[in-house]
Amino acid sequence: MDLRFTPEELAFRDEVRRFFRNEIPAEIRRKVSEGRGLSREDYFTSQRIMNARGWAVPHWPREWGGRDWTAIQRYIFTEEMLLAAVPLPQQFNCYMVGPVIAAFGSQAQKERHLSRIANLDDWWCQGFSEPGAGSDLASLRTRAVREGDHYIVDGQKTWTTLGQHADWIFCLVRTDPAARKQAGISFLLIDMKTPGITLRPIITLEGRHEVNEVFFDKVRVPAENLVGEENKGWDYAKFLLANERTGIARIGLSKERMARIRRLAQEMPAGEGTMWEDRDFRERFAGVEIELKALEITQMRVVAAQARDLGRPDPASSILKIKGSQLQQATTELLLEVAGPFALAAPERGAEPTNDWPFDHDWADAAAANYFNNRKVSIYGGSNEIQKNIIAKAVLGL
Repeated sequence: MDLRFTPEELAFRDEVRRFFRNEIPAEIRRKVSEGRGLSREDYFTSQRIMNARGWAVPHWPREWGGRDWTAIQRYIFTEEMLLAAVPLPQQFNCYMVGPVIAAFGSQAQKERHLSRIANLDDWWCQGFSEPGAGSDLASLRTRAVREGDHYIVDGQKTWTTLGQHADWIFCLVRTDPAARKQAGISFLLIDMKTPGITLRPIITLEGRHEVNEVFFDKVRVPAENLVGEENKGWDYAKFLLANERTGIARIGLSKERMARIRRLAQEMPAGEGTMWEDRDFRERFAGVEIELKALEITQMRVVAAQARDLGRPDPASSILKIKGSQLQQATTELLLEVAGPFALAAPERGAEPTNDWPFDHDWADAAAANYFNNRKVSIYGGSNEIQKNIIAKAVLGL
């Protein structure tokens, strides 16, 4: 298998690089690179610049704003976006609910939602996990009972990322409690302004408000907001999660972080030299770099296989999810090691660097927070243990 890019693909890569470098504001890219939180407006600014170019949802069907790109072009585009520290288009909009509506939604749902999803006119969040139904998602208990032209929804969702910004939530709900777990689930689109919805913030270990609990108390949802068929929601969720897992590897993000770690380690004083001169540190760095290169080659093989198979999700994406999440965590560990005590005892924000503080402190100030936050990467999108079960069944045939 020849994994080298063609001249046309290299030209496309150069075009994408120029666009990200010249069009996405440098301050937004700096925040992403340093692992600092983006504001709601930062997300709007970046996504709308890309959407104006027609690049917010290139993987969608062309009639709804997609591009006729090959699987290789889509891979190049995403990796260059991550390497340039450009925020990915809002994940729940563009990579989750949008593709589901495009593939399984009614014509009215497509016309109402897809263009607004692409331009971030509506912000979406995900209502999947519940207390007691995380990795075992099919155990969910949020119920939707049909009453005339509406569903009445009662229950609770948790770990709802950026739900504080959301206008809409896409939910898995149980519509047939008598059916076996997966068979009785449906996929509903719910306006977050509907009476009966309460959102409560969860402050995570690093002190950020990123996730939430969402409560539904007799929430009336129009039946027209059902995606596809009733009790077929598990099929749509599997379609969504397979696409999510391919992107979770985020090799470009890890490569960009490794380049920063090398640069910072070469500047960070340690003993009579710099941290980069420490042989043990360089060995650990090299070990992660080698594994990252191996994962990159594996991802290119998966992408090449998808290109031959009309772009259908590959169960081997679970391999990418496992190793990609492990390497993302490894890079945050290396960055935290470079920051050392400065990550925990950064000077007061806005203070000038001192002899003991040789750099602008923003990156080190975020190092500990990102280390803690990235513990979740091996859990969301289906825990790594669940991915091993998928590999055993769908890849190895066990």
